[in-house]
Amino acid sequence: MNDAGGAGGAGETGVYARVSDRLGRAVELGVAAGRVLSLSFPEELPDDAEPDHPLLDRLFAYLDGEEDDFSDVTLAITVPTEQRNVLDALRNVPYGDAVTLDLVVRMTSGLDHEDEDDVATAREALRANPVPVFVPDHRVTDAEGATPPDVAEALRRIES
Repeated sequence: MNDAGGAGGAGETGVYARVSDRLGRAVELGVAAGRVLSLSFPEELPDDAEPDHPLLDRLFAYLDGEEDDFSDVTLAITVPTEQRNVLDALRNVPYGDAVTLDLVVRMTSGLDHEDEDDVATAREALRANPVPVFVPDHRVTDAEGATPPDVAEALRRIES
């Protein structure tokens, strides 16, 4: 999942977070060597997080309704290959669109939507997604992702 662009400056590493009034919780970003490792929505602001990062600025603009597909953000995530393929496919779901798990499986190279194990792999990939929003599991309407349900609903409202 290495895309052109980056998370900000080359070589930067750290944890960045701010509280989002719109979400009613913090948005926490983990970056290493300019690549995004994680995005989460903790109830409280982490003590060790820095508030300023260009990608946090973009995320907060997105939360304010600015359309952004984040396709230029470089991700550095580690999941099993089949799950990675699911997450790669999900990155292609456009802003404002919604899809079913069946469609995600159909979009994923090497998976068969009629194979229960492949559908289970896709479900596991959504739940294990370390970078919600960048891999928009909130756009899958009938399967739980890593995005907390209240946050997923807020993100769907923002994109509608």
